[in-house]
This record gives sequence, C-alpha cells and structure tokens, in this order.
Amino acid sequence: MKTEKEKKVFRIQCPGCQKVLWIDPVTQQVIRSEKGKRKKGTLDDLLVQEKKKREGFERKFEATSEMQKARKEKAKEIFEKALTNIGKKDSE
Repeated sequence: MKTEKEKKVFRIQCPGCQKVLWIDPVTQQVIRSEKGKRKKGTLDDLLVQEKKKREGFERKFEATSEMQKARKEKAKEIFEKALTNIGKKDSE
C-alpha cells in the first residue's frame, strides 16, 4: 500500500528510453530515477542494422570520393587557366 508521500509524487516514464522518474510536485526535483528496460533485439535485427550501417558508410565513401575528384578537376582547371594567363602576359 502506498504511503501519503508516495501518493503525492509524480511518476513519469519516457516513451523513448523507458526511463522512469519520480518527481516531487512541491520542490519539482527528481526524487528517484530508474533506468528503462532495454529491448533485446534478435540476431536478424542486429544483422539488418549492421547492413544499413555498412551501406551508409559505402555511400559516404563514394560521395567523398566523387567530391575529391571534382575538387581535383576544378583545381586542374584553375591551374591551367593561370598558366594560360601567365603565357599571355609574357607574350605581351
């Protein structure tokens, strides 16, 4: 049976992590907290999650590689343009 003090305390549970907090309504401070129960996934869930991670890494790697190629091309164009400008100034 709950005591008088326990009846006045608010019990709040986070829907995301399932953590439970007991809050005193007068002081508005956390009196007690309790970690939520973690849901254990199956091996299949873990494999799917790891496959998604790997695919994400591969996409990021490919995107980075493409960006690096584009930067090199841009730098090459700027360098060639600078060389042609120097050649034009020398001939003047």
